[in-house]
Amino acid sequence: MIELADILSYDITWKKPKGRQIVLAASNASNLHGCCVKKDKGMVTISNTYGYIRVSTKEQNEGRQLIALREAAVPEENLFVDKQSGKDFERPQYKRLLRKLKKDDVLYVKSIDRLGRNYGEILEQWWLLTKEKGVDIVVLDMPLLDTRRGKDLMGTFLSDIVLQILSFVAENERTNIRQRQAEGIAAARARGVRLGRPPRPLPENYRSVYRRWKAGAISGTAAAKECGMPLSTFRYRAEIYEKEKLL
Repeated sequence: MIELADILSYDITWKKPKGRQIVLAASNASNLHGCCVKKDKGMVTISNTYGYIRVSTKEQNEGRQLIALREAAVPEENLFVDKQSGKDFERPQYKRLLRKLKKDDVLYVKSIDRLGRNYGEILEQWWLLTKEKGVDIVVLDMPLLDTRRGKDLMGTFLSDIVLQILSFVAENERTNIRQRQAEGIAAARARGVRLGRPPRPLPENYRSVYRRWKAGAISGTAAAKECGMPLSTFRYRAEIYEKEKLL
């Protein structure tokens, strides 16, 4: 019997010797702790299973994605997690994953927008993974996007169409979210709501320094220095102070 370790001593594909029966420890297409062993036309192909997770900020929790990938039997050591924005592809774990992926490996993601934050980037990464590297992709939230199925021309064609539609929908939703955020901020400002961090308290001597500066007794630079703040900050706080006095 040839064990998995014996097969791994060969290249990715291993051809059956003449007159000898290959018997694997598992079936002809089995998952062996992150590996998938396939037999096709006398060739044994060994592929690895990987999972990629991305959350936009360090505060967001990757738990839902982790659960989904674990349920798909992706080994812990083959999970790659990035906690930062996907606005570009400067993502260390994603780059590590790309270096590991080889032909016939399988990559699981929970949703299509884990590959990118806009239509163009998703398509670019999909092309890189499936066409250039020869990797299969499984999108758990959309079973139609499973490149292991339908390897013929029609299957590939349908998969590409679904990909383009879903990528467009994902980008359109993000655009709508940004628009709603902008509208909410504008409405809040119109109501007089002050956004962002609350300003630091004014120093105790600010009012007296402000009055001397306003009277022309000292320069703005000298006034800012007495208050321990940059000149631009002093002037900005002076504008706010004057408005508050008028209320």
